[in-house]
Amino acid sequence: MVRVKEGSRPPWVGLGAAVWVEIAAGCAYTFPLYSHALKSALKLNQQQLTLLGVANDVGENFGLLPGVLCNRLAPWISLLIGAACSLVGFGAVWLAVSQVVPSMPYWLVWFALCVATNSSAWLGTAALVTNMRNFPFSRGTVAGILKGYIGLSAAVFTELYTGVLNHSSTKLLLFMTLGIPAICLLVMYFVRPCTPSLEDDSSEKGHFIFVQIMSVLLGLFLLTSTVLDDVLGLKRSITYLLSGFMILLILAPFAIPIKMTLYPVNKKRSDEDLPSQEESLLVPTESEANPTDPEIDDTSEDVDILLAEGEGAVQINKKKRKPRRGEDFNFRQALVKADFWLLFMVYFLGVGSGVTVLNNLAQIGIAAGVDDTTILLSVFSFCNFVGRLGGGGVSEYFVRTKMLPRPVLMTATQIIMVITYLLFASGFNGTLYASMALLGVCYGTQFSVMIPTASELFGLKHFGKIFNFMSLGNPLGAFLFSSILAGYVYDAEAAKQNPGYGINSSSATCLGPNCFRITLFVLAGLCALGTILSVILTVRIKPVYQMLYAGGSFRMSQSSGH
Repeated sequence: MVRVKEGSRPPWVGLGAAVWVEIAAGCAYTFPLYSHALKSALKLNQQQLTLLGVANDVGENFGLLPGVLCNRLAPWISLLIGAACSLVGFGAVWLAVSQVVPSMPYWLVWFALCVATNSSAWLGTAALVTNMRNFPFSRGTVAGILKGYIGLSAAVFTELYTGVLNHSSTKLLLFMTLGIPAICLLVMYFVRPCTPSLEDDSSEKGHFIFVQIMSVLLGLFLLTSTVLDDVLGLKRSITYLLSGFMILLILAPFAIPIKMTLYPVNKKRSDEDLPSQEESLLVPTESEANPTDPEIDDTSEDVDILLAEGEGAVQINKKKRKPRRGEDFNFRQALVKADFWLLFMVYFLGVGSGVTVLNNLAQIGIAAGVDDTTILLSVFSFCNFVGRLGGGGVSEYFVRTKMLPRPVLMTATQIIMVITYLLFASGFNGTLYASMALLGVCYGTQFSVMIPTASELFGLKHFGKIFNFMSLGNPLGAFLFSSILAGYVYDAEAAKQNPGYGINSSSATCLGPNCFRITLFVLAGLCALGTILSVILTVRIKPVYQMLYAGGSFRMSQSSGH
């Protein structure tokens, strides 16, 4: 593989391309836009519908295979596999909803939805892992930006759904069937590993700030245009114009490599610096420590082996030293660490409860008297984006200035989530949109904090596997809290309100706060538990952050695969 020197344009071209990949990878967030059409076409009750929501989340977060293969396959191959998943999976769901294939078996639709949203895992892994390795000193910022755009994707798809596609679920599914593969084919060449800059660069920080500002403008634009369309009923020509402006905002990150082309900056480098700055991050070597570096512990195993070799006394069977927190762990080594499972549980309780609300968003809105839930989804999407972008940026600021562990933000947001679920359960008038906004911010923060935390504790070398295992907390929460709990409670309450229908009827609709009240009380309790676990994790890993960020900037471990 041809290595691209640090400081050149390709890493920024790759980041701009990754923005499009992440928006495409947000296809799983569109489930509320076509879930009602699925329920009607297949004549499902709420519990069956929530099981399809579980399929949606299982596919989106089952990324162990992409995680395992991300060190073996070039990113463009992962993108190609994701495109194929979208084409086949969403194509089958479109056939079912449009009734081109009437009476498609429920199990086949469930499996097709898993395949369709599994495209998210392939696309997201390729984009995120590649760019975090291209910008290893800005992990929180990169994770926040990319996860922010995937959070905005729901609003992007909603804008297309309400404007260009005229509120048609079948057209939306057809668009995802063909549009997502088209995006992957257009940008897959540009998402590639590059040799990173190994020093803090003020211009790099400025570029990141520009991307963050443009993403915020995109989010505000999407929220405003969705509200205006719902309130004023904009003409078709205006909606097309707004969609075109949206595309320009999504293209904005490409302004950075264009600027670097028009106004190049030549950096002088000494010859002795070049070898260390052209190490590949895609497949790190087993031992990358430099024995002549004075910062390396003199008890390092590599130094011991070199000294022994010089004396003709190498011990072939000598065991390797186990990695310490902040160094590169393989998956098995990480799996036996208490910090790994604490982070997993905190993430599981946070996103697992949040995705329960997201999967039942349409029904929650209808129960509260909101017939058109597109604004509700846009509010959630924008605030989810704010949480993802803000969580990455805010945590990056505090680890560099205060050496404060990132999970502090997970603690704070889970406390807010407890309050939010209680607000949902109260059914007070006027609190629905505010509660949805708070939940979106807190839900998004869980993602953008978990990702860099996992990379800092366990390294980037096997990050793909570790990150994707953590992501399983999302579908596990969806199955336990959404399908088993929320679906059953909703159908039971709907049966009480509609005595003529059985609990398994697809026609029974539930209205009022009782539809989800028990579920929301349980979710509040789970987030309270998550708060306690997050405090424990924060206390345990505080010394790691004091080591990594001593001096105000990230200090890469010598045994880390960089």
